Amino acid sequence: MFTELTQAEIVNGAVLIATLHSDLGSHRKIGPMRLLRPLLIAGSIVPLFIEPLVTHGAGLAVEFAGVAAGLVGGLAALGLMRVYRNPGTGKPASASGRPLALLWLLVIGARAAFSYGSFHWFPNQLAQWCIAHQVSAAAITNGLIFMAVAMLVTRTVGLAARAAALPRTETLVAAHAASAEYATTAAR
Repeated sequence: MFTELTQAEIVNGAVLIATLHSDLGSHRKIGPMRLLRPLLIAGSIVPLFIEPLVTHGAGLAVEFAGVAAGLVGGLAALGLMRVYRNPGTGKPASASGRPLALLWLLVIGARAAFSYGSFHWFPNQLAQWCIAHQVSAAAITNGLIFMAVAMLVTRTVGLAARAAALPRTETLVAAHAASAEYATTAAR
């Protein structure tokens, strides 16, 4: 259907567009559609582009390394986002800026460069490494896809968890009222 390079670039583009569209800026509402969109994209990527799973040896390690790298990248992305209650609506929101965009651009740029390089810059060296370590091209493709999906899903699940852990609006109002009352009493 598509070449491996085209598959990798489609995955990279879809992840980058979905993430930057939903995460960049301030007062980004955290609602069902914001949380479902990346999961739907991830769910559509896997069946279209995934190769048969490698279930043993170094190929399996490459697939697991992709998942691990995606988890680390997703946690890093989550760490660059501020999650809070929007003061105007009281609903969960997030804010992020250039550091988050830079992280996603670097990660996806590195994946795209590797994918391109594997066909144009270092195909012979990669083939020799694959033969020496008994790693199939499918395992490398899967590892890159798993990395993209794991990063997206980790960021999404973490965002949902952080939003759910925010104090309720009523709790914030009560705490604000109590601190205002304390300040008034302490001033006397």
